[in-house]
Amino acid sequence: MATSASSKLSKAVKQQYMDLPQGDQVQAMYIWIDGTGEGLRCKTRTLDSEPKTIEDLPEWNFDGSSTYQSEGSNSDMYLIPQAMFRDPFRKDPNKLVLCEVLKYNHKPAETNLRQMCKKIMSMVQNQHPWFGMEQEYTLLGTDGHPFGWPSNGFPGPQGPYYCGVGADKAYGRDVVEAHYRACLYAGVKICGTNAEVMPAQWEFQVGPCEGIDMGDHLWIARFLLHRVCEDFGIVASFDPKPIPGNWNGAGCHTNFSTKEMRVEGVLSPHCTTDIKWSLESIERLAKRHQYHIRAYDPKGGLDNARRLTGHHETSNINEFSAGVANRGASIRIPRSVGQEMKGYFEDRRPSANCDPYAVTEALVRTCLLNEESEEPVKYK
Repeated sequence: MATSASSKLSKAVKQQYMDLPQGDQVQAMYIWIDGTGEGLRCKTRTLDSEPKTIEDLPEWNFDGSSTYQSEGSNSDMYLIPQAMFRDPFRKDPNKLVLCEVLKYNHKPAETNLRQMCKKIMSMVQNQHPWFGMEQEYTLLGTDGHPFGWPSNGFPGPQGPYYCGVGADKAYGRDVVEAHYRACLYAGVKICGTNAEVMPAQWEFQVGPCEGIDMGDHLWIARFLLHRVCEDFGIVASFDPKPIPGNWNGAGCHTNFSTKEMRVEGVLSPHCTTDIKWSLESIERLAKRHQYHIRAYDPKGGLDNARRLTGHHETSNINEFSAGVANRGASIRIPRSVGQEMKGYFEDRRPSANCDPYAVTEALVRTCLLNEESEEPVKYK
């Protein structure tokens, strides 16, 4: 099993330094999305006192030519703090700071999708859109081989691993438990976790979050996972299809509702397994399928094409479908929703490496702002 060399360093030696008092000063780790739209970067600065609000955090800068975000001849990029969390690695009073990235001219960087998402969310705040995202990921060795898999072969076929218990079924639970507790400490709205269908694949759920908070909390949860895995010397992959063949891919199923949808009696009573659910939002999604496919992975659908094959609990990328309790549909309506006539629906199309700002923005544009064109509307 290939693990990083740094993971073999003595953590007991490190801890004696981490226990040293730091006076009134605070370490603030600034975190941002790099030019790939998937990778996360971070660096730390010292503050003279503990920040209580975002306004207490100074703007900063970094070299964008080293993060695929600018040319070397004009490399300075700006970090604008947007959300603050407790730091589970350095502990209180130290902070994690999620930042937006602005270019030299103070316009959003190409992979800064947060700014537009926040604007779209502000347009529908009276409808109180809630989201819950189910983040699947795969644990790998530093050599890219799935954690716990035989070095020269494959484990037994899928079946016993989903929510499995036992050394022959659950690969990497220590990482999962450490990540869960780190999220709780940080203040991330993590609400659950489970082993997934493919061995060495896991899922955590974040939500419900309202509006822009969904993207903020999921990105920080991803950062924490990468950081926990770093300590263990292994890698967390969000690739939508990390292992080709007869193995499940990895998605980021997104649950969505509005205040109106959460009120009993609003949804249509014609909710059966053999006809299309008549909720207006789903009908709008059906008409705008390709727009959502482009928004649901950072490569405009190319990554998801490897996953959305119509097999392994996925819909076909070229077709839209909806159904009650149907995990092979684009949109799954939970059976409880059909019975209670209220609740939410699950969009199963987003890939594991999606940008949650892009996904939640697309859902609001189509379902609440009633956009119909293949391109997003430009609002003043």
